Amino acid sequence: MTTDERNPDRPHDHLISIVLPCYNEEEVLDRTHRRVTDAVRDLPHEIIYVDDGSSDSTWSLIEGFAAQDSTVRAVRFSRNFGHQAACLAGLAEAAGDAVVLMDADLQDPPELIPRMARAWLDGWSVVSARRTARHGESHLKKATAYAYYRILAGLSERPVALDTGDFRLLDRQVVDFLTGLSGERALFLRGAISWSGFAETSIEYERDARLAGGTKYTPRKMLALSRSGLLASGSALPLRLPTYIGAASLLGAAGVAAARRSVRRAVPLGVFGLQSLASGVLGEYLLAAFQQVQGRPPYLVARRTPEPRTANGSEPRRPIKEFV
Repeated sequence: MTTDERNPDRPHDHLISIVLPCYNEEEVLDRTHRRVTDAVRDLPHEIIYVDDGSSDSTWSLIEGFAAQDSTVRAVRFSRNFGHQAACLAGLAEAAGDAVVLMDADLQDPPELIPRMARAWLDGWSVVSARRTARHGESHLKKATAYAYYRILAGLSERPVALDTGDFRLLDRQVVDFLTGLSGERALFLRGAISWSGFAETSIEYERDARLAGGTKYTPRKMLALSRSGLLASGSALPLRLPTYIGAASLLGAAGVAAARRSVRRAVPLGVFGLQSLASGVLGEYLLAAFQQVQGRPPYLVARRTPEPRTANGSEPRRPIKEFV
């Protein structure tokens, strides 16, 4: 990247917003808050927690942080809407010139934030944290993650950062772009960031194991995120895949028929497999289109802290409810 493509004149009197999506993180949240505040102590900052419908004491802990620290703000969803929705809500709340997205389980070390901020001050619009190791995860999880990122990169119209999650610093211009996409029902932030084409660099780190609790990404949620990423990649390859597989299946069936001199056993197998695959691919796209035209918001905010005041300066009697 040339210097002309970057912005070396960005002012240094900036505000950094740190956004932490949370879902049932009561076991680790105290330590998370201490490490984040220590890491950004020398930076003008605000900390924004997004409680994604936790059923434990996560929200009570967050309210305590906000009562003791004026740099803390938070919103609580009416129910669990998912990690991507929580990230989007945090971006919408953030007032910073740059925003850092990171998980609350301390697998993403907050001590990297000053390094991200320095890279941002050098002119990079997106500073991603790239994992060189994933401690505390099974071999299956590591293998599937490795394969997924490379499949997604192969399908996407724009290059996608490999081995990179949502732990990133985003310039205000990037944040405004992403929050402007809130009408997309199944927004996949990593894909949208790559598609935007803003100047991006990365710093490497080893991802730590969880300090407490278990992963909130169940196999079902992992599959849902993978599906969203592949559908949002912008590639026509999944829709064309049945054609390619169909051609290969028919050629294979013809070969088997020629070898066995029996078309009855070869062709039905190839045709059935093609039909099942084609129906599944088309069904996924139709479901995504249906969810989009429903027009429902990606999340619903039920509470926020500190609570906004009414026109006469009193506290509102009921929780704030806000569609976004």
